Amino acid sequence: MDTVRPEHPRRIAIVHEWFTSMRGGEKCVEALCEVFPDATLFVLLHNKGSVSPVIERMPIHTSWIQRLPFAADRYRHYLPLFPAAVRSFRLDAFDLVISSNHCVAKGVTTPPRALHICYCYTPMRYIWNQYDEYFGPGRAGLITRIGMKLVVNRLRAWDVRTAARPHHFIAISENVRQRIRTIYGRESTVIYPPVETAALPVSTRDEGFALIVSALVPYKRVDLAVEAFTHLHRRLVIIGDGPDLSRLRSMAGPTVEFLGWQPDPVVRDHFARCRYVLFPGEEDFGIVPVEAMACGKPVIAYARGGALETVLDTPGLRTGILFDEQSPAALARAVERADRIHLDPQVLHTFALRFDRSLYKQRMAEFILHRWREFRSDSPQP
Repeated sequence: MDTVRPEHPRRIAIVHEWFTSMRGGEKCVEALCEVFPDATLFVLLHNKGSVSPVIERMPIHTSWIQRLPFAADRYRHYLPLFPAAVRSFRLDAFDLVISSNHCVAKGVTTPPRALHICYCYTPMRYIWNQYDEYFGPGRAGLITRIGMKLVVNRLRAWDVRTAARPHHFIAISENVRQRIRTIYGRESTVIYPPVETAALPVSTRDEGFALIVSALVPYKRVDLAVEAFTHLHRRLVIIGDGPDLSRLRSMAGPTVEFLGWQPDPVVRDHFARCRYVLFPGEEDFGIVPVEAMACGKPVIAYARGGALETVLDTPGLRTGILFDEQSPAALARAVERADRIHLDPQVLHTFALRFDRSLYKQRMAEFILHRWREFRSDSPQP
C-alpha cells in the first residue's frame, strides 16, 4: 500500500530527530513518506540536500536548534537542549503523529484528538546502554564528560516520563522491543526496517577480501576487524567515515584499506565482489548484514543484539557465522571457520527477502491505519 485513501487521516505529521545524512532511520522515514505522501515533516535540524529527493520534496519544519551556532556540524553538542526543542513543535492541526525516534522525537506534545505512534529505533542509547561508549574516558573530552554527568540523570528522567506520550510503540527488532520494555515499561510491536533486498542482484564473485560498511564510531567496534586482519595479513576493505577514522588508520596494517563514504553503487559493487561482510558491533538491528545476504554474501557477526535476528548460524539454516566474544582473536577464529563453510548465495538472498522494503511499507501502513480506526472509534466525534 503506497498511499492513504480519502477515509484515512489526511493531517499527518512525521517527527524525526534530524536530517544530516541518509542512514537507516532516514530510509525508514523515506518509506513512510511514500506511504503517506501528504504528511508534514518536523525535525530539530535539516541540512538541505543531505537526504533523498523523496524526503527533500516534503514540507519540512525545523526547530530553533537550526539557528544555533555551528549546529549544521556540531548539533550533537546541543543534546541537553533537544527535549525543549522538540516540545516547541506545534502539532495542534494534526490528527496522526508518527514519531521516528532514537533520541527525543517521541517527546513531542500532541493534541488529545491526535493518535501518536512511535517507531522506535532504540531508547536513547547515548544515555542508557551505550553511555560509556559515547562519554566514557577516551571517548569524549573532559568538558563534555563533566557536562554530561550534570545532565544525564535529568535526561533519563525526561526520557522515561515522555515514554507515556505515544499511544503505541513499534520496535525495529525483538532486541529493541526488550529494551523498550525494560527502560520504558511499555509493550511494542516489531516491524523490521526497510531494506532494498529484492532489488539487489545475487553475486557469485569472490575476490577474497572482507568488507565492512559502517560509520566509524567506537561502538561499531571496527577496531576488532582492523586488528584481526592486520594480524592475519588478510585484505579488509572499510567503507565509511567518522570520528574514529584516525585511530583506526593508526592501528591498521598494509592489508587494510579505507575508502571513506561511498555512494550506493560503489557499496553494492563491493558487496558483489567481497567474500564476506563483517559486523563486529552490537546493533539495534543492522541493515548492512541484510543487504549483504541479499547479494548472496555471508556475514560474520558478533552474537548480540539485532544480529541474532538477521544472521542465522544453525545446522538447519545458516546465513553467516556468529562469534561470542568481542575480541580480535574471536573474530579471527570466525573468519577461519567461514573459510571452511560454503553457503549458497541464493539461499542467503531468499532469506533476506523477509526484510524487504515493500513488506515494511505494507506492515507499517496496516498497523498505523488499524490503530487509527481503533482510536477514532474509541474517541468522541465532534
